[in-house]
Amino acid sequence: MGKWQYTRGLHDLGGGCWAYLVPDGSWGWSNSGFITDGEASLLVDTLFDLKLTREMLETLRASIPASASIDVLVNTHADGDHTFGNQLVTGARIIGTQGTVDDFARFDPVVLENVCLNAEKFGSAGVFMRECFRPFDFSGIKLTPPTETFSGTLDLMVGEKKVQLIEVGPSHSLGDALIYVPDDKVLYTGDILFTEGTPIAWYGPVRRWIDVCDRVLDMDVETIVAGHGPLSTKDDVRRMRDYLNYISERARPLYDAGMDYLQAAYKIDLGEYRDWNDAERVVVSMQTLFDDFDNAAERPVRVPMPYFSEMKSFRHHLGRGPVHEAYCKACEQAKGFSATGV
Repeated sequence: MGKWQYTRGLHDLGGGCWAYLVPDGSWGWSNSGFITDGEASLLVDTLFDLKLTREMLETLRASIPASASIDVLVNTHADGDHTFGNQLVTGARIIGTQGTVDDFARFDPVVLENVCLNAEKFGSAGVFMRECFRPFDFSGIKLTPPTETFSGTLDLMVGEKKVQLIEVGPSHSLGDALIYVPDDKVLYTGDILFTEGTPIAWYGPVRRWIDVCDRVLDMDVETIVAGHGPLSTKDDVRRMRDYLNYISERARPLYDAGMDYLQAAYKIDLGEYRDWNDAERVVVSMQTLFDDFDNAAERPVRVPMPYFSEMKSFRHHLGRGPVHEAYCKACEQAKGFSATGV
């Protein structure tokens, strides 16, 4: 999006709408949003740990007077990189879909902290989870789920500004929601949109996620705040929808041929999508697609951790370096400079 820079921190979208971006959008680096009118305010999502969320809240308070006391927090879904800072938004109504509430303990910060501190005990899955989540500190986090739920749509007033919450899960997750500000043509998507990165379908159906993308394309929207990645437009939604269609169309014949999902992930030629960030996530999306194709009366509940081992192997297959490699090298260099006084 030409007029926007993908830089960390607060971005004024106009009309009382804001985005808070955390580059580079890879594992754990997510975005939040803020909507205000007069003294009224609504926060869209928190970040992956308390330090990051405090930094975001301090930035808001230094720039936007209405953020001194946040009235409403809306969680777009339950994943920790959008909810683990909820406890810091004291006094706010916290709203999400029932699916978000039901899904809230799937990624437990206590478990994540244990895995990151003792990764080898959990095998290659633990080692890759530590690699994905090493920039983050999961200590002190208390799961703080929504206290109010909605289904379908819910219209809220932030001062005189209308904000519409739209339930669109299960798709990426069990409880996805969009936050739409019609007068400003701004949309906050949570992980319905990953921009400049590979999406991951933890739940599906993937067809439903594709339909949600089409729904967004039909909306009167100009500026989109993705769950991960830079500020976006409908062109980014089209690109991600095309990826989901691409893997869906290539997965079905492999399913029909009797392959398992992991064989199919290695069999598919990812083409231009091979070079997307976090391309190893296709392994999880392939499992979800195969569950879609099974069309069982009761959809299986999948535990996330084992897939990290498979994604680690697939990332190696793609010839990729470690997740967050540049960031973590910079951290080590900074520590070295500090230790030596340079």
